[in-house]
Amino acid sequence: MTADRSNAVARSWRAEAIRRIEADYNRSADTHLIRLDLPRYPQIKLYLKDESSHPTGSLKHRLARSLFLYALCNAWIGPDTCVIEASSGSTAVSEAYFARMLGLRFIAVVPATTAAPKLDAIRFHGGEIHAVDDPRTVYDVAHRLARETGGHYLDQFTYAERATDWRGNNNIAESIFAQMSAEENPVPTWVVCGAGTGGTSATIGRYIAYQRHATRLCVADPVHSIFHRHFADRTAVALPEGCASRIEGIGRPRVEPSFIPSVIDRMIAVEDAHSIGAMRALSRRLGRKVGGSTGTNLIACAQLIEEMSAQGEHGSIVTILCDGGDRYGCTYYDDDWLSARGVDWQEHESAMNRFVSG
Repeated sequence: MTADRSNAVARSWRAEAIRRIEADYNRSADTHLIRLDLPRYPQIKLYLKDESSHPTGSLKHRLARSLFLYALCNAWIGPDTCVIEASSGSTAVSEAYFARMLGLRFIAVVPATTAAPKLDAIRFHGGEIHAVDDPRTVYDVAHRLARETGGHYLDQFTYAERATDWRGNNNIAESIFAQMSAEENPVPTWVVCGAGTGGTSATIGRYIAYQRHATRLCVADPVHSIFHRHFADRTAVALPEGCASRIEGIGRPRVEPSFIPSVIDRMIAVEDAHSIGAMRALSRRLGRKVGGSTGTNLIACAQLIEEMSAQGEHGSIVTILCDGGDRYGCTYYDDDWLSARGVDWQEHESAMNRFVSG
C-alpha cells in the first residue's frame, strides 16, 4: 500500500472512530442534577451532579471520552493500536467501553488492591487487567506495556486537564451552570469536587474564570493525599512511602501534571472514616448506594454550609455524585472489611445523618 493510500485509510478510520464516539454521546442524555433539601439549613440549597448515570457509571466517562477524542485527533491511535491506561479502576472501566466501541485492545494497569467489581466491569467491556503490587509503579508499567505492544498510553494523569475543552462543549462545568440556570440561586456560592488526576477541578476552575462567575471552587481531598499539601506548600510534591488513602478515585501519592492549584480557591482535607460515614448516610437519604469519593465531597459541603449559615449567608452549593456504590460492596459497604482496617465510621455516619435529614 502506498503512503498516500495508507494515510487515506488512517484518516477514514479516524473519522469513523470520532463519529462513533460523538454518536454515542448524542444517544445519552445529560446527567441529572439532584436537589438535596437540608431542613436545618433552609437558606442554603445543596445540589448533587449525578455522574453515576453515565453509561459506564461514573464521572470518569467524561474523561475517557475526552482522552480518546484527544488521542484520535492527535493521530496517536489507529485501527490496530493497543490502548493502555494506569488507573485505580473507574477511568479504566470507561476507557474499556470506548476501546471496545472502536474495536481496539485495551489493557488497564491497576493497583492489586482495586475493588473486584471494578475489575469485573473492565473485563465486561472487553478490557484486560495488569495488576501491580506497588501503586506507585502503575505509570512506569503502563509506559513499558505501551512500548512492548507498540501501543498508546492514554496517561490520564498528564492529559486530563488539556484533553477536556474547559470553555464549553458540554463539559461538566457548563452542564452544571446550565442546569442551575432556573434555580433560585443559579450561580452557586461554591462548587465542590475531588481530585484524582486534577482534570475535573482544572475544567471547573477555568470555566468559572472564563464565564466571570463569582462562584468559588473547593476541592475535597483525602487526608492521605499530596494534593492538599501541595496546595498549601508548592514544595510538597510526594507523600512518604506507605502513606495512602483508602478512598478510590481521588487523592494521589504524587502531584499529577493535570493538577492545577492556581484555579482552586480552597481545599479541605477529609479523613477516610468521615468519607465512609458520609457515603453511608447519603446512601440512606437517597435510597441507593454512592461511592466513597462522594462521601468526601459531602464532608466538605457540610463544612462550607455550616460556615455560610453561621455568617447568615444564603445561596447554593453544587457537588459531584461521582459514582454508584455497587462497585464497593466488598469494601466500603462491608463492615468486616472496614473493621479489619481500623476504619471507625459509625459516629460519622450518625453525624451526617443529622446533617442531611435534620
